[in-house]
Amino acid sequence: MNAKQATEVSVIIPVYNEQAVLPMLFERIYPVLDAIGRSYEIVLVDDGSRDRSPGMLRKQYQARPDVTRVVLLRANAGQHAALTAGFEHSRGRIMITLDADLQNPPEEIPKLLAEIDKGHDYVGSIRNMRRDSRWRHWASRAMNWLREKITSIQMTDQGCMFRAYDREIIQAILDSRESQTFIPALAYTFAGNPTEVVVEHEERAAGESKYSLFKLIHLNFDLMTSFSIVPLQIFSLVGMGIAVISVVFVVYLAIRRLTLGPESEGLFTLFAIAFFLIGILLFGIGMLGEYVGRIYVQVRQRPRFLIGTVLEPGEQRQENSDA
Repeated sequence: MNAKQATEVSVIIPVYNEQAVLPMLFERIYPVLDAIGRSYEIVLVDDGSRDRSPGMLRKQYQARPDVTRVVLLRANAGQHAALTAGFEHSRGRIMITLDADLQNPPEEIPKLLAEIDKGHDYVGSIRNMRRDSRWRHWASRAMNWLREKITSIQMTDQGCMFRAYDREIIQAILDSRESQTFIPALAYTFAGNPTEVVVEHEERAAGESKYSLFKLIHLNFDLMTSFSIVPLQIFSLVGMGIAVISVVFVVYLAIRRLTLGPESEGLFTLFAIAFFLIGILLFGIGMLGEYVGRIYVQVRQRPRFLIGTVLEPGEQRQENSDA
């Protein structure tokens, strides 16, 4: 049996400027995993942090080299790219993704493992009594509603990255080689027996969220354009409807001109209609641009992340890049 088969559970944790919370994370997660009675590893992926996080990860690797692996990216690549790097350097049969901020308590990991043991190949999580700010809660609900309307992906809480995957699901994700992807949604499309479980949620232990409102909107545009062409189809239908209405309106104005003569009172109404149609046109161009942009990024085939150093039991190696 090789090393990859011998490890049963891999916990992948992306880290970006988390120096304030890392000591608490290490203090809580190792006892939990030591108690589950399974072989495990913790894969810590530094996503180009600019604080002391990389040094703290190195120190933690030296403290627990038997179950700790550290992947240091050369530059910030984003949460999902960091998770992908962690997947590629993990050996476990079960993969668990966990944020470093302790909003999802490590003590809830056994809940996810219990569902995997029941035969599920994908286990999502639903945060119980969320401790986020009110606007983030509303934004998350709105994005969930929008995603359910335009895709076939059913995730109650898409913003929660605390999830468990069978290794075959992760391998399918790695084989897809998409340049940009929303990992939980892509995993759902590959899963044969997905499920969800309610987990506790805590306030962020320290630091601040890395997702601004703009990043959340951008992430959901990625989600929509990755898994559905419904937005384009809707815009096509809207365009057809507006075209029909415009023809009817032009005919109406022509009849009025012939019957009543020149009129100037409706000038501002025409301006308002024109501005409305221009707004719809610009929105459609932007939507089309999202799809074209995804094609542009994909055909360039640039690496999703660059790996600087990998620290793992028995070796330390330098790597240049990973696609």
